[in-house]
Amino acid sequence: MESKVRVLVVDDEDRIRRLLRMYLEREGFSIEEAENGEEALEKALAQDYDCIMLDLMMPGIDGIEVCQRLREKKSTPVIMITAKGEEVNRIQGFEAGTDDYVVKPFSPREVVHRVKAVLRRASSTAYLDIEQGSNHVIVFPHLTIDHDAHRVIAAGTEVNLTPKEYELLLYLANAANKVFSREQLLKDVWQYEFFGDLRTVDTHIKRLREKLNKVSPEAASMISTVWGVGYKLEVSAE
Repeated sequence: MESKVRVLVVDDEDRIRRLLRMYLEREGFSIEEAENGEEALEKALAQDYDCIMLDLMMPGIDGIEVCQRLREKKSTPVIMITAKGEEVNRIQGFEAGTDDYVVKPFSPREVVHRVKAVLRRASSTAYLDIEQGSNHVIVFPHLTIDHDAHRVIAAGTEVNLTPKEYELLLYLANAANKVFSREQLLKDVWQYEFFGDLRTVDTHIKRLREKLNKVSPEAASMISTVWGVGYKLEVSAE
């Protein structure tokens, strides 16, 4: 029997946790709960979850710190739960490694949609139609993307990316040297309208460059900003 998808729901409000558990269990997911950041971090590091729903504002360790500390060890997909008016915090969440967010008060259907979308993207057979480039391994002079193994290698070293960072890099790599607007990246990589928050793309590009730069400045420099337009993965002919 296929094992159930495991989701960790983290919120200091019992009412929110119960609501999320009810709707996600209806989809056949296995739900565990944590009521604060300390408990969430302990569980997330000790066990492997398919997705973590993480409240941003909690006493003690908040959601941003939990995400930052988790990202030092794991790439588990994280959906941040935020309140309206916390836009600045949401940007901080993306910089900490959040893959997506849900705004309170939320629609249960939206929550289910976003969890399924994140799970789909995190799968090693995820979202991209490799038909647009039938090769499952993309090799550049300083960068290799093995889509079958879901691995990114730069300068001979594997780069640990979050699912969203991996998708973004793979999307750019499948159309090397083509410039994509931030709007187009939001639509195609995130697969739905993302509340028009174009800085989402900027923060993910920034993190992607930083991670690549740690092992290969040459690979990081391939992600080029086209001012006033968007981004591309620049590959020079050799």
